[in-house]
Amino acid sequence: MRNGCSRLRCVFAGTPDVAAVALRALINTEHEVVGVITRPDSPSGRGRNLQRSPVGLVADEFGIPVLTPSSLKDADFRAALIQLEPECIPVVAYGNLIPSDLLAVAPHGWINLHFSILPALRGAAPVQWAVMHGDEITGATTFLIGPGLDDGPIFGMFTERILPTDTSGDLLERLAGYGSSLLIGTLDGIEAGELVPVDQPNDGITFAPKLSMEDSRVRWDDPWIGVDRRIRATTPSPGAWTMLGEDRFKLSPLQHKDPIDLPQLRPGQLFATKSAVWVGTATHPACLDCIQPPGKKLMNAADWARGVDISGLKFV
Repeated sequence: MRNGCSRLRCVFAGTPDVAAVALRALINTEHEVVGVITRPDSPSGRGRNLQRSPVGLVADEFGIPVLTPSSLKDADFRAALIQLEPECIPVVAYGNLIPSDLLAVAPHGWINLHFSILPALRGAAPVQWAVMHGDEITGATTFLIGPGLDDGPIFGMFTERILPTDTSGDLLERLAGYGSSLLIGTLDGIEAGELVPVDQPNDGITFAPKLSMEDSRVRWDDPWIGVDRRIRATTPSPGAWTMLGEDRFKLSPLQHKDPIDLPQLRPGQLFATKSAVWVGTATHPACLDCIQPPGKKLMNAADWARGVDISGLKFV
């Protein structure tokens, strides 16, 4: 018992590390987690061995039944979910749309923790696009999932400042921690009968689709700030990259150094000093930090340049 109220019987749906943070926090409350829905085990590493999702691993640690349907339309999965008799299904980065006919399987519905201030940045990659767009403020929202894309009524939200050096990974790590508290507070309010969701406003709707590999390709004819944002937005996943001849190079976030006594560089043109590697953009040159040539480990860009004659070379 908590504050005289009965706990909620929950089935948690989620897949990546950020969802595992929320699941672990939920397990440490008095709400009862009777099952977990996560994506199927997937091949990973050089051996391509099947790897449990981060959420699945947390569930295994606590002996919680795990459902890994390849499709939410699967009859066996549906039967198993109904048998668990959830009162509420909290969702964090699960990775699948919920079929409309499953939305009523829990009396309190499916409650999603979404990492933006809705209705802005609906979709799969709100944190990455917030960094890419140069937003100064983002946050997270809990809402009741409906048949549309992230358009259900809102229970609660918080805001978080985006720092000038934040990667999407840095920002998502902070949002995951604060978001877990928001999700649990939302469940507490639902349990106590104190929360009624409010419809999202019709103004300010934007979308954040999953990033493609082309979205992650650095565009050196962008201004420096656009190059910087793109690299930070795609770090750590799917990872920023560029081409040098026929070879693809991966890039870590830029060093924030002032270009002093450098020649005028065309977009993509490389120039090395004793301690740094610079690349031309549409404005001032960008200073590389680390670079990963094909087939090699991530290394300091200046160390890489000392072993390569980069005169006349250009990233595209």
